[in-house]
Amino acid sequence: MSDRSPIQFNEVNERQGSFLRRTFLLGGVAIAGLGVLGARLAHLQIIDQRRYALAAVANRFNDRLQVAPRGLVVDRNGVMLAGNRPSFSVSVVRDVTQDLDATLDLIARLLPDTAERRRRIIREVNAAPRFVPVPVKTDLTWEEFARVSLFVNELPGVLATMDEIRFYPFGGSFAHAVGYVAKVSDRDVEAVREEGQEPPAIFYHPGFRIGRVGIERSLDGDLRGSPGYQRVEVDAEGRVRGEDTEGSRAATPGQEVVLTLDADAQNRALEVFGEDSGAAVAMDCRTGDILVMASAPSFDPNLFVSGVPSTIYAAWRDYERNPLLDKAVNGTYAPGSTFKPVTGMAAMLRGASPDRIIVCNGAYYLGRRFGCTGRHGPQDMKNAIKNSCNVYFYTLAAEIGPDAIAEVARNMGFGREYDIGIGSQNEGVVPDRAWKRENFSGDNQRWFTGESPSYGIGQGYLAVNALQLAVYASRIANGRKRVMPRLIKSVGGSERPQPAFEDLGYDFDKMRVLQQGMELVTDAGGTGFRNSQLGLGGMRMAGKTGTAQVINYDRGGRGRGGDWASRDHNLFIAYGPIDDPRYAISIVVQHGGSFGGTIAAPKAREIMRTLILKDPELLARVNAPPQPETPETPETPQ
Repeated sequence: MSDRSPIQFNEVNERQGSFLRRTFLLGGVAIAGLGVLGARLAHLQIIDQRRYALAAVANRFNDRLQVAPRGLVVDRNGVMLAGNRPSFSVSVVRDVTQDLDATLDLIARLLPDTAERRRRIIREVNAAPRFVPVPVKTDLTWEEFARVSLFVNELPGVLATMDEIRFYPFGGSFAHAVGYVAKVSDRDVEAVREEGQEPPAIFYHPGFRIGRVGIERSLDGDLRGSPGYQRVEVDAEGRVRGEDTEGSRAATPGQEVVLTLDADAQNRALEVFGEDSGAAVAMDCRTGDILVMASAPSFDPNLFVSGVPSTIYAAWRDYERNPLLDKAVNGTYAPGSTFKPVTGMAAMLRGASPDRIIVCNGAYYLGRRFGCTGRHGPQDMKNAIKNSCNVYFYTLAAEIGPDAIAEVARNMGFGREYDIGIGSQNEGVVPDRAWKRENFSGDNQRWFTGESPSYGIGQGYLAVNALQLAVYASRIANGRKRVMPRLIKSVGGSERPQPAFEDLGYDFDKMRVLQQGMELVTDAGGTGFRNSQLGLGGMRMAGKTGTAQVINYDRGGRGRGGDWASRDHNLFIAYGPIDDPRYAISIVVQHGGSFGGTIAAPKAREIMRTLILKDPELLARVNAPPQPETPETPETPQ
């Protein structure tokens, strides 16, 4: 028998009370728990029902940002200069891909060349915003696209799509004027933030491109359009099962830009340059429309769309003829003898007579010897322009000084940028006494008399670009107005107004002296006669040759031979037809050697021929049968 005594309750009520307390305690806890659970369920199902319903829909639907088709760029006749073409691509969406490494392994089996870019692809995928597809490979062939499409349903987060990418049908012909697009860089993002704005989401889309140079850059906002988004339905594994068309928003294409350029004339300009380096600009001297703005050599802007291989970019960058530089507006050169009409006008405004005779014996002396291109003998202003006599203009420049020359040079179009839609122009240098004081120190701040003769023939500190030379030629051809250039004809169907032309401010008789001198240049015996004949019946152009010295001749460098960088620059400005000026042209051949009439004039001739033959009125004149000469009426005997 056990020694332990059982627990005993003295009273029945005491035993029941203990049981009831435990029962109520556990029941209260249970009821409280059920109450909290019920309240939470009520909150979720009634109060938060809408929020969680939207979250469920969000998990079911993904909004995928879409890049807008970039606006077209066309020439004055509607010829496409920059457009878009279809491109097959395969992309990966990070938030839908279950195993990125395994997915890339499978893609590499279908597209073996993607394995080489695997590290870069992973980096771009990890940096991309949510649900933004990152291209693994673009510009797939049809066979590659079909191969991927067969297995795309078995690869969660992999998309095989047909997109649009930028395309430049003429390659390098318009690379500098139209420009090109490229991927958004960190610098682009920081530039937006420095302006106090947040970069738009489209900047982070790997298929988006931003304008880099030329019109693509200056009108980037008009050309890029507005992005859209596609709402797609996905299953639990991230596969696309359909599209919510009502919830999607189509992208708005960019606006069409019409330029004043003429595609035929521009292409002809690049043809005639061949392997030479330089620039050509042609303008309508009645309206200011730029018809040609070419820089040679050029480059293929299509390579920038997907990314230029480093080896090719390095070759462009290191090539001494610098294909990446827009020589029409960024390259500056001494204008040489094309500048002599400026010196002539400056002298006439200071009272010099164009009929004054200055004798050229082959050199001019002012502290040292200044050579001429020959012994021209007695020269008036028109014949000095015709024969490009240095001595004549040395003499005028020494007499009137730099300030008088600079005043006319600026009025004729030099030393400034033009609002044509292309920024970062090099305005060059138009020197005068004030300029020298600001840019030199000590005794060199003073303008020395011996610096004026070189200035008078377009040398020395003077530097101009090809666009300025074309404006200059247009103003001489017009004779009365400050012709202003225009490159953008319309944007989105809205015509851009032609710039207002102010009065040139010179007596037309003085301008006529310059015109007659340039007409003699392309006449028999002129420095540009042989290579400036149009071969279009009696139609002729006026011009002025120029040869800009690069180094001292005692170190060599003159002519076509020798080191390329030490050769002279060759220039030619022209306008035509002489009896009804419509088109003005400037040609700069960088380190062409020889003389402007030999190297640059033939290029101007071919561009001028193209413009005239495309002009219906002038073509009708060319094709018109020759008019019979009217016989002289004999005098009646008295």
